[in-house]
Amino acid sequence: MTATGTASATGAVPPPALHRDRRFRTFWAGETISQFGDRVSELALPLIAVTLLTATPVQVSVLTALIWLPNLLGLFLGAWVDQRTHKRRLLIIADLVRAAVLLSLPVAYLFDAITLTQLYLVALLTGLGAVLFAMARQAFFVALVPRSAYVDATSKLSMSRSLSFIAGPAVGGGLVQALSAPVAILVDAVSFLGSALLLRRIPVTEAPPPPRQTSTLGLVREGLVLVLRHPVLRAALGCTSTVNFFTFITGALLVLYASRDLDLSAGAIGVALGFGALGGLAGAALAPRISRAIGLGRTAMIGAVLFPAPLALTALVTGPTWTKVAMLAAIELVSSVGVMLMDVNLNALLTAVTPDDARGRRAGAYSAVNYGIRPLGALVGGALGTTIGLRPTLAIAGLGGVLAVLWLVASPVRHIRTLDEPAA
Repeated sequence: MTATGTASATGAVPPPALHRDRRFRTFWAGETISQFGDRVSELALPLIAVTLLTATPVQVSVLTALIWLPNLLGLFLGAWVDQRTHKRRLLIIADLVRAAVLLSLPVAYLFDAITLTQLYLVALLTGLGAVLFAMARQAFFVALVPRSAYVDATSKLSMSRSLSFIAGPAVGGGLVQALSAPVAILVDAVSFLGSALLLRRIPVTEAPPPPRQTSTLGLVREGLVLVLRHPVLRAALGCTSTVNFFTFITGALLVLYASRDLDLSAGAIGVALGFGALGGLAGAALAPRISRAIGLGRTAMIGAVLFPAPLALTALVTGPTWTKVAMLAAIELVSSVGVMLMDVNLNALLTAVTPDDARGRRAGAYSAVNYGIRPLGALVGGALGTTIGLRPTLAIAGLGGVLAVLWLVASPVRHIRTLDEPAA
């Protein structure tokens, strides 16, 4: 496949029955376990900062920023991963490193030694492990899944992610209340160990990389050129980067806002986020059907609006506790449908148009910008939250995120209906 590739939501050949593929089922199970563990940490880490260390809005935003900061190294990690034959080994290493780092928090808690510095280091190192995993996952995914099943496989993985957002926050909130936030982190550490064990059981033939023709810096440049010149990759990057910047303004402050301004308990926050995540499950299940009905590009565009727009309403949440929980849940519900309509279709499209020998460096270049902008959004959120208040900041973030759809409107993506159509 060339860099200008082809794009479509379904191929001419019906996708294979992935639920019968033992290798994919094992990979899917590992991803599901890890996703559920992540939901616990996403709630527990900021709660450690807020409740145990009385962190300020700026300090909470720095914590969020550090989790995503290692994505800036994706440019180099992606190029390096492309030159490695054993991608599965890299996935396992990334899981084990994250498990070990997270285990340090409950250990420190037992000795009453948790500090903000340690929390920052945990955020940074787990973020680095996540980047390594993401770079190797691209090539491992295409070794397991045939092209005609990209949308179906992405939908299934996204459904697991959505399920984790449904049950994970509620379970995480309960664990935090019952055991304390640092001890609840154990769940995520164990989930990474489970993922590593399952990955180890997947038999896969990994082709060696082609002979190296250029330096690492040359490979980095190739990844950037591919992403910035390819009309589909460029539009998708602009869209997702814009929406990530604004939604991470919200993400950096949501737990702080719900805990302090809305006076909600960890359990109540978990219930609201968990119920709201039902929308993600629905969106992931419906994304392939909607894309077949109205086209992949249009479905992604609808998602790019539906994801950030409801978040502006977070600023209007008020009333008794049950009302605040219900309003947060409804906002998250609609937003979660949107993110899945966007992600499932754009991710399948990115996989389809990327040359096989450039998956790592394409992923590295893409994530360096797409995820690298998240720390900036988090820091801007902290600054705005301190300067103008949390509610105005949340409103600005939701409305600003809608601008992301303009990247798709002005690109070939809006015309793409199936994975067989020309991308440009």
